[in-house]
Amino acid sequence: VSTSIRRKLRKHILKTKTLGTAESYCYSNLISCTGHQKQSAIGVQFKDENGGHHQAFLSQKRGSEIIVSAGAIGSPQLLLISGIGPRSELKKHNISIVFHNEHVGKGMSDNPLSSVFIPTKDPPKQSLIETVGITDDGVFIEASSGFGQTGDSIHCHHGIMSAEIGQLSTIPPKDRSLEAVHKYVRNKNSLPKEVFHGGFILSKIDGPLSTGNLVLVDTDPNSNPIVTFNYFKHPQDLRRCVYGIKTIEKIISTNTFSNFTPKDGGYSMEKLLNMSVAANINLIPKHTDDSTSLEQFCRDTVVTIWHYHGGCHVGKVVDQQYKVIGASGLRVIDGSTLSRSPGTNPQATVMMMGRYMGVKILRERLGRAAGV
Repeated sequence: VSTSIRRKLRKHILKTKTLGTAESYCYSNLISCTGHQKQSAIGVQFKDENGGHHQAFLSQKRGSEIIVSAGAIGSPQLLLISGIGPRSELKKHNISIVFHNEHVGKGMSDNPLSSVFIPTKDPPKQSLIETVGITDDGVFIEASSGFGQTGDSIHCHHGIMSAEIGQLSTIPPKDRSLEAVHKYVRNKNSLPKEVFHGGFILSKIDGPLSTGNLVLVDTDPNSNPIVTFNYFKHPQDLRRCVYGIKTIEKIISTNTFSNFTPKDGGYSMEKLLNMSVAANINLIPKHTDDSTSLEQFCRDTVVTIWHYHGGCHVGKVVDQQYKVIGASGLRVIDGSTLSRSPGTNPQATVMMMGRYMGVKILRERLGRAAGV
């Protein structure tokens, strides 16, 4: 029987309990051990939508295993609270060390996105990402619009341009709070209406070289871990962002694009950058040189588009079969194993990964009887 914990139910791993001497059988929700033999996962503890706690254990059949598919944030967190991870991190939270692996929670990455606001002469229709332009430098140029359709839209969420829906990752962990979000909402009410009468051209970095890490707040699986992506820490990422903004400038200066913008608007690139910063699409404090320094503009306007990956890299935390190194009966199959995420939405890639590994596991267990 294969047990998955990828459902919406909140699931976590039992704390390690030693039953008797060092030679006795012991377990930790996902992890079990017998003396000095290799650690083995035996089950999971999870909470259902009604708050009820449950335990599920693997059968004794050969090949029974647990498949963790909790994503780039959830999977490394589950391994850590189960005792698989850096010794120093586990000791800090008094977690029994099942297997020391310094790579769990490391190499966290996210494709950074900056955008330029473009006012339009006519009310824009709502549009998500439909066309993607890929530059030779690996910068993705995309467009999103439709944030000013009603008179009170300024009081509503504005899709990926709203800090209320997850842009806390762009500021240091110590500054992340509910009050920071409330302050953003209050400030947004004073923004000029024209800021939302138009659309955004996005510049997204594919395969950033900047990486960060994930650490626990505590051992409660319901607590959000602290994740730092270190956007633009690597100078190459910043250079690529500047290249993307300059590419956007070339696009909006074309005759074709001028058909969409007000004839008498007189919007210079500097003014557009100032309007983009004024949109306050994240919680990062702004600077006075945002419109004169494209490097600073990139840093101050960066947002996440939720392409999180890393934390359980292949070859470091899991092997080529996605089996957790140092533990049997346990795999991680999701975006946390990726060292690089697609520049566009990674959903199709992750689904394809799941399909591929699902078929492979069935064939290994059942052979021709698998029927796939």
